[in-house]
Amino acid sequence: MTASPHAASPHVASHLAQLNVATLRHPLDDPRTAPFVDMLDQVNSAADSAPGFVWRLVEEGAADATGLRPAGEDVIVNLSLWENQETLWDFAYRSGHLEVMRRRREWFERHVEAHMVLWWVPAGHVPTVGEALERLAELRSHGPSPRAFTFASSYTPAEVPPRS
Repeated sequence: MTASPHAASPHVASHLAQLNVATLRHPLDDPRTAPFVDMLDQVNSAADSAPGFVWRLVEEGAADATGLRPAGEDVIVNLSLWENQETLWDFAYRSGHLEVMRRRREWFERHVEAHMVLWWVPAGHVPTVGEALERLAELRSHGPSPRAFTFASSYTPAEVPPRS
């Protein structure tokens, strides 16, 4: 995995980490998944240049993380860092990314449990996939908290308990 974070603003003490997982209906090389695969480069490029974007998980030698399968063979992961919740929201819901989200049921199963989690990390910290999956498990087991939350039940960096 490679990391190439953008230079963080010097006044930013925390970054918002986000993980989402998606269970594929068909393999990535299946023609039914081709429209999603065809949009990946454009969406990732838009994320990389979006205001507030800091970093995203990329598989070594690849342009994205679709080859990594830490949550199961048919599950792809998206892990990224943002300067704040507003910039992530704007990218997710007010950009070309929205088209992918509108069509997600064509390519991905509906999750019964939470499939996305947010949490604050100190600026400069790049979370591991393991750390991200732990936060998702925490959200699924205990519901939203300052350690693992969603857009609908968010917390500020000031509400995160100090590290023990």
